[in-house]
Amino acid sequence: MHPHTHALIVIDMQNDFCPGGALAVAGGDAIVAQINALMADFPVVVLTQDWHPADHSSFAVNHPGAAAFTQIEMPYGPQTLWPAHCLQGTDGAAFHPDLVTTPADLVIRKGMNPAIDSYSAFFENDHTTSTGLAGYLRDRGVTALTFTGLALDYCVAWSAMDAARLGFEVTVIEAACRAIDLDGSLAKAREAMLAAGVRLG
Repeated sequence: MHPHTHALIVIDMQNDFCPGGALAVAGGDAIVAQINALMADFPVVVLTQDWHPADHSSFAVNHPGAAAFTQIEMPYGPQTLWPAHCLQGTDGAAFHPDLVTTPADLVIRKGMNPAIDSYSAFFENDHTTSTGLAGYLRDRGVTALTFTGLALDYCVAWSAMDAARLGFEVTVIEAACRAIDLDGSLAKAREAMLAAGVRLG
């Protein structure tokens, strides 16, 4: 068991990111058993959940003529347009049915603001609007974080880098993550995480 100062953060283990889902990550469901086993080793467990309204600005369908997986410029920077996914209250937004959710101390939802996307568990994509997660973890006395989940090169990487920037000691268990790898995004994300001081385990 890890010390009480160490938390496991499980990113977006939702149906839409698993095979058969609207934004499926290859092998996304293959890591569920490993994540379930890891939970027993951590005194604090946090689950994140993408929770989008139908009119979310990151959905290609809300930009007439735009194709999914292309980029547009938003006030906060470049934004990849995604297939509509993790719509609030839908089965796609639900956690994978095999994921054990009972040990979770906190479930934090993100991506609810239609005007801005939110990859990170800590900040929306403007890098300044906080989700409140850092404050929760600090109030619990947590100083070290281990990340697992989906997708390694987007929500996991952004969360891990923000956590390092906030002063947490950060590890990403790559074997308990899966990546989208859009146009080399996995290699870029690994490089950025290492540069930010994230340990890849």
